[in-house]
Amino acid sequence: MAQQEARKGVMYGLSAYIMWGCFPLYFALFDGVPAWEVLIHRVLWSSVFLAIVITFLKRWQPVKMALAHPEKLGFVLGCAVLIAVNWGVYIYAVESRQVLQASLGYFLTPLVNVGLGMLVLKETISRLQIVAVTLATIAILYQLFLLGVVPWITLVLAFSFGTYGLLRKKVALDGLSGLFVETLLLFPVGMLALAALSYAGLSHFTENTATMLLLISSGIVTAIPLLAFAGAARRLRLSTVGFLMYINPTIQFLIALLVFSEPLSPEKLTSFIMIWTALAIYSWSAWNGRSKTAAQ
Repeated sequence: MAQQEARKGVMYGLSAYIMWGCFPLYFALFDGVPAWEVLIHRVLWSSVFLAIVITFLKRWQPVKMALAHPEKLGFVLGCAVLIAVNWGVYIYAVESRQVLQASLGYFLTPLVNVGLGMLVLKETISRLQIVAVTLATIAILYQLFLLGVVPWITLVLAFSFGTYGLLRKKVALDGLSGLFVETLLLFPVGMLALAALSYAGLSHFTENTATMLLLISSGIVTAIPLLAFAGAARRLRLSTVGFLMYINPTIQFLIALLVFSEPLSPEKLTSFIMIWTALAIYSWSAWNGRSKTAAQ
């Protein structure tokens, strides 16, 4: 039975990360629609879709309990803002054909998690993990000083998602309920923004049927992998989920090169190699630590 659940977990995890990896192809369809407008619709339609899912699964009780105590929703609101920033910057990266920078951000995220765990939660980490975080830092500084460019997309994506994970640990809600409450807190802001856009005549929602359907689909398409990820996280070890995570930025990296034909200079490639080496060191350390724990 446990083996069957683990297999299900792997399938859910693979589905989530492959879908996330293919998102550049999806968001590239929103040609001419600003990233922030796509984000507004993503919030609104995710709320609608998740409300339907929660109704179907009869999971309203934890949502009602959370909303009954708004004074305790500080961390949930923080999560909502961080994931909105993450999505907004990611959509912008795709629309501006900077998917390589986006993929580097998601390669960097596990190392940011390690660094935040050490600095904020005072977690003890191994020497190899310290080496990995240091090497990742050097890779970013390399881009900053040698390329003369602040890789802000990479940094915002890595730190917003890393900090989101940190705050999510403080939230008692399960994956589905937490995701819905997060989205629901942004719903009024999304409605006001949409009303302002419509009033100013800048909304693309009624431009044509194809754009309207795309914007509606954004809520469903972005929510499905999050639900699959929640299913994987419940059934798998954290380390297994961590290893599967590399599928997402790897697919994005290949799409950037093979589909969008983004230029990969030797300097950019060097920074990627540094991050990949850091991830290999981190993965080896995590795997080694798990093996030792299992042997005890």
